[in-house]
Amino acid sequence: MTPFTRTALAAALLLAAMPASAQSIGEKSGLNSLVGRAPATADFVTEAAISDMFELQSSQLAAERGDESAKAFAKHMIADHEKSSGEMKQVIQDGKIQATLPTALDSTHQKKLDTLKGLQGAAFNKQYREDQVKAHKDAVDLFQRYGNGGDNAPLKAFARKTEPTLAEHLKMAQDLQK
Repeated sequence: MTPFTRTALAAALLLAAMPASAQSIGEKSGLNSLVGRAPATADFVTEAAISDMFELQSSQLAAERGDESAKAFAKHMIADHEKSSGEMKQVIQDGKIQATLPTALDSTHQKKLDTLKGLQGAAFNKQYREDQVKAHKDAVDLFQRYGNGGDNAPLKAFARKTEPTLAEHLKMAQDLQK
C-alpha cells in the first residue's frame, strides 16, 4: 500500500467515524456554497439556526448600543428572526426531521458576538453593519441552495418561503452600511 493510499484510507475512515449530526466537511469548508450544492438537511438546520441566533443576539445588542438607524434595523431583525426561528422549529417538529437544533452559537459566531460586545459608539455601529451584511449574504445563499436542492420537502418549502425576507434584510443591511 502506498503512502497516498494509506492517507486516503485513513481520511475516509475518519470521515466515516464522524457523528451523523456533525456538520459535513463540504458545508463547513464552504465547498458546497462554492459549487452551489444544497447542504444536507442536518447542516441546513444547524446553519440556519446559528444564523438566526447570531442575528438575534447581535441585534439585541444593537437595540441597546446602536445609533438610531442601527436600533431601527435591529428591532426589525429581532421581530423577523424570532418569527423565522419559531417557524423552523415548527417545521422540524411537524416534519419529523432527523436534525437537532443547536442551543448555542458556534465558535465563529460567538467570537463575532464577543467582538461586538467589546465595542461602543461608531466602532460598534460599523462592526454591526458589516456583520449584518455578511450574515445575510450567507443566509440568502444557504436558503437558496436548500430551497432549490434540499431533500426534505417541508424544510425546502420553509427555505423557499423565508429566502425573500432574508434577501430583503440583506438589502436593508447594505443600505444601512452606506
